[in-house]
Amino acid sequence: MADNVPNAELARLSDEFFQVKHVADPFSATLLGVSGFDGLVPDPSRDGASATAGKLAGIERRLSAIDPGGLGPADRVNHAVLGRLAWAMRSDLEHGLWEMTASADGYSSPQAMMFMSMPAASITDATAVEAYIERLSALPAFLDAIMVRYREARADGRLPTRIGVGQAIDQLTGHLALSLADDTLLSPRLPADVDTERVRARASEIVADRVRPALRRLLAGLKDELLPVARPDDRVGIRFVPGGEEGYRAAVRRHTTTDLTPDEIHQIGLDHLADLRAEWAELGGRALGTSDLTEIQARLRDDMSLRFGDSGQIVATVTDALRRAEQARDDWFPAYDIADCVIEEINPIEAGNAALAHYRPPAGDGSRPGAHCVLTTDPRHRFVYEYEALAFHESTPGHHLQIASAQTLTELPAYRRFLDAEVCGYVEGWGLYSERLADEMGLYTSDLARLGMLSFDALRACRLVVDTGMHHLGWSRRQAMDFMWDNTATTRANVRNEIDRYAAWPGQALAYMIGRREIQRLRAQAQGRLGSRFDIRAFHGAVLGNGAVPLDVLAQIVAAWTDSAAA
Repeated sequence: MADNVPNAELARLSDEFFQVKHVADPFSATLLGVSGFDGLVPDPSRDGASATAGKLAGIERRLSAIDPGGLGPADRVNHAVLGRLAWAMRSDLEHGLWEMTASADGYSSPQAMMFMSMPAASITDATAVEAYIERLSALPAFLDAIMVRYREARADGRLPTRIGVGQAIDQLTGHLALSLADDTLLSPRLPADVDTERVRARASEIVADRVRPALRRLLAGLKDELLPVARPDDRVGIRFVPGGEEGYRAAVRRHTTTDLTPDEIHQIGLDHLADLRAEWAELGGRALGTSDLTEIQARLRDDMSLRFGDSGQIVATVTDALRRAEQARDDWFPAYDIADCVIEEINPIEAGNAALAHYRPPAGDGSRPGAHCVLTTDPRHRFVYEYEALAFHESTPGHHLQIASAQTLTELPAYRRFLDAEVCGYVEGWGLYSERLADEMGLYTSDLARLGMLSFDALRACRLVVDTGMHHLGWSRRQAMDFMWDNTATTRANVRNEIDRYAAWPGQALAYMIGRREIQRLRAQAQGRLGSRFDIRAFHGAVLGNGAVPLDVLAQIVAAWTDSAAA
């Protein structure tokens, strides 16, 4: 019979997984605010991936020997989460899809991940300064190992896409054109009690004499060895490389944390787009005076009065949206004592391949706030109606509220307090759920802003269609771009960026809508059972109260909460 005494072996496995995970992926640890790994770099080699996969397989074997039926409620959840995450990380390492999706995408390209994480390091004391110097010193070998991995993949016929290689070339070229003073690898803030000038000089010497030559070697390899053989635009899907079809099926399962097939997901996307047509007509009629979808899309794209005039207006819009959401938060959620969220503008060097925004979690030690990082370059090409929904997704009630609150759950094992892309179905599902929740909370300022919410809804439904279209059905890049253009109100440039991102990170784009559908289903189920006793604050507390979890585990958590509330 289960009891509430923590299982010692499960606790050991949890701690072991935490170490294995962050030693293997220390750049993610830095972005997630996990301390203790900021002096490390990943090992991108095939031998390194194999060694880590072996450690994870060992954790899985020992975990399978623990009977969940003999665990208390908290440990049963931990058992389920650990099993799913260990498999997912091992699967990712074994399939190694990144070696054939060379790109500038922040989460699927190792060098792009380096550019994202290095400036985010929380350097608070002399020990952290030495970790930063140690990491800088390790970057040349890391960058050379990336090119070795690409060469091995090429020899096996696992070729990248031409568009992805081109983006990586542009990113590296842009970075190398920066002066040392503007180099993002030299941008972390240093504590006041160190000799800043000496540390900067030491770091600059490493970057100039060792890191930049390694970046140039990687750039030359991309240009001379990969670009001439890269896959053309009519074969951007991962299905066109050896091991790609099997790898994609595993990626779908990993990112959605469900057992839905690519064909099922493709149809869900088509059905959801059809369901949105009535809402387009209603909102378009109120906001724009037309219920015709083609006219609505044309107005949203072409009316220059719906663009920003300068970057300051973008910052003001998302800042004000965050302020309103924070003011309304306690009416919809339990009281949370969490880190602040700030607004940061994305570096213009990254703008060419960047999404409209992303979220960076706070440091676990409180030394760094959470950040809604927003694209503000070329404001005359940015739509005023999109940025409220964007803010609610990235900050509050979206990623910031979810991720920062998870960091406060000190009763959870450490690895479960710091999760993001590992449980995309939950994390991105919550972000998309928050866009619609913000409407319930009365946070949108106009029907025009609600059209932005609807446009993003359509974009996420399109992702289900075009990601499975390219990687499972063999669609061309042009076919995917045309489909998204026909079914959303976003720009050509954003369509291009979106499609190229999906090509570089197979399966991840499916997480948003699949995750939201499950959260909405669980909420409707609880409301149907509890009736007038349903409490939205308590429901949200149940959804957020265990940190990020696979969707099947979330269903168990919400069912237990509903049983308790019904009793």
